[in-house]
Amino acid sequence: MAREAGLDLVEVARNANPPVCRIMDYGKYKYEMKKKTVEARKKSHHIKLKELRLRPKTEEHDLMTKMQHAREFLMQHHKVLVNMLFRGREMAHMNLGKDLILRFVKELEDISKVEQEPRLEGRRMTLVLSPK
Repeated sequence: MAREAGLDLVEVARNANPPVCRIMDYGKYKYEMKKKTVEARKKSHHIKLKELRLRPKTEEHDLMTKMQHAREFLMQHHKVLVNMLFRGREMAHMNLGKDLILRFVKELEDISKVEQEPRLEGRRMTLVLSPK
C-alpha cells in the first residue's frame, strides 16, 4: 500500500504485538520536526550572568548608576553578579562593603530576589541576584 501511494512505511512501535507501522512521507515528517525544534529554540530565552564591580569607596552617583544598570539587566531577565572588591586596608572595613551590598539588595528587591547571599571569597564579596 505504501509503494502504491508513493510513501514510506514507518515502524512506530516495534515491541507491540503485532508491530505498529504507519504509512507516511518520512522526509516531510523529519523536516517538520526540525522546524518545530528550531522554532522552540527561537522562543526560548537564554539567561546570561551580568557582572557589576563595586568598591567600598564607591561614591553615591556611581552607585546609583550601577543600580540602574543592574535594574536594566534584571528587566531583560538576566542574572546579576555583584562583586565587592577589597584592597589593602579596605580588608579591615569589610562591614562598609557588606552595608553597600545590602543596600544594593534593598534597592532592587522589587524586581529581584537573592539567589546567593553575600559571601566572602578571599578579597572579594559576591552576591547573585536573579529576576523575580
